[in-house]
Amino acid sequence: MEDNRRNFIKKGISVAAALSLGGLQGSAHETSIEDVVQLNSFAKDAGMEMSNAYFSGIEANKQLIALAKQMDALGAVAGVNPGLAGLTNVNPWEYKAIIGVKEAWKKQGLKFNVVEGPPSLGEKTKLGLAGKDEEIENFIAFMKNLKKAGIDVICYNWMPVISWARTSMDRPGRGGALMTAFDYEDIKNKPLTKYGEVSPETMWKNLEYFLKAVVPEAEKIEMKLALHPDDPQVNSIQGISRIMNTVENFDRMLNLVPSPYSGVTMCQGNFSLMGADIPALVRRWGKAGKIHFVHFRNVQDLSGVLPSTKFTETFHDEGQIDMYEAMKAYYDIGFKGPIRPDHVPTMAGEENTFPGYMTLGNLFAIGYIRGLAEAASKRAKA
Repeated sequence: MEDNRRNFIKKGISVAAALSLGGLQGSAHETSIEDVVQLNSFAKDAGMEMSNAYFSGIEANKQLIALAKQMDALGAVAGVNPGLAGLTNVNPWEYKAIIGVKEAWKKQGLKFNVVEGPPSLGEKTKLGLAGKDEEIENFIAFMKNLKKAGIDVICYNWMPVISWARTSMDRPGRGGALMTAFDYEDIKNKPLTKYGEVSPETMWKNLEYFLKAVVPEAEKIEMKLALHPDDPQVNSIQGISRIMNTVENFDRMLNLVPSPYSGVTMCQGNFSLMGADIPALVRRWGKAGKIHFVHFRNVQDLSGVLPSTKFTETFHDEGQIDMYEAMKAYYDIGFKGPIRPDHVPTMAGEENTFPGYMTLGNLFAIGYIRGLAEAASKRAKA
C-alpha cells in the first residue's frame, strides 16, 4: 500500500513538472509526461552500493554509522574481527566469525558487503615463505565461508610488510583541512626491513603462485577478488618491491590466471597517479568485467613524474581527476557494485585520530558522489 502511495505521489509530481514545462502544449522539443516520469525514476546512486569504510570498528564509528543511516549509505566495508561479535578463540576465516561480524553490522542497520584486508593473506604468501600453503588454504576456506554468509567481494593487496604508507598525515589543505600526503624523498634512505631486498621477480612469482591456487576456487563459488593497487605506487619501499604500480602490470596480473572473478579495486587515486586516464580505464576494464569494487577518491600529483613520487590527497572536488567523467564511465559500463569514498580530509572540529577516515570528510564525500551519480543517471535518460 505504501509503495503504491509513493508511486502515485511520484507520478503526480512528474505530471506537475510536465505541465510546468509546457509538455501538453506542444513545441519543437515537446516534453511528454512519460519523459518526465522516466527522468525522475533513475536508480538511486546509479544502482551502485553506496558504502563507507569502518576499519576502526563500531564504537569508534558511532557518529559515522548514525549519519550513514540518515544518508541511506548502508554498505559496510571492513575486515573480519571476531571480537566485534564478542567471539574469542575463533579464527577470522571461520564461518562462525564471519557470520557473527555480519550480524554485528546488521544490528547497526548496515550491510557488510566487502571484506577489505582479508585474514590469512600475509607475509608468508606474499614473500613466498614457509607456511604460505597453510595461509592459502585458510584463505580458500575464508572465501567459501564468506560466500556462505552472503558476501562476495574481497579487496586484497600485494603489499607485504609495508602496506598503505604516507609521510604526512596532517598536510594543510583547503581552508586548513588536514590531508594525507606522500613524498618518496622522506623515506628513500630508510633501512631495509628484516626481509632484505625483495626483487620484482620474486613478487611476481609469489603472486602467480597465489592466483593459480585461489582463482579457480573463487570461480567455483563466484567470489569476486578485487586487487588493490600499491599505495603509494612507487617501485620499492625499504627494499621491498612493489609490482602493482602500473596499469600495464595490472593487465599482466589479469592475464596470469584469466577469470571473470579475478579483477581490480578501482582505486582512482592510485591509478591516476600512475598516469591513467580514469574515465577511459574505467570503460576499458569495466567492459571486460574486471571492476569489482570502487574507491572513489581524488589526488594531486606534486612530483611531475609517473608513477608519482610526491602527491597529496584532496577533497573529492578539487584534485586532478575529472570526477564527473569518471562517474559517467561507471554509469555507462553498468557498474552496480560497492563504491566508497576513500582518504577524506580531516575537517574543522575534528581531531585527526584516524587520518583519511574521519567523519565529516566522509559526509562531504557521500553527498558529492551521490550528486554525481544522479547527474550521470539523468544525463543518460535526458
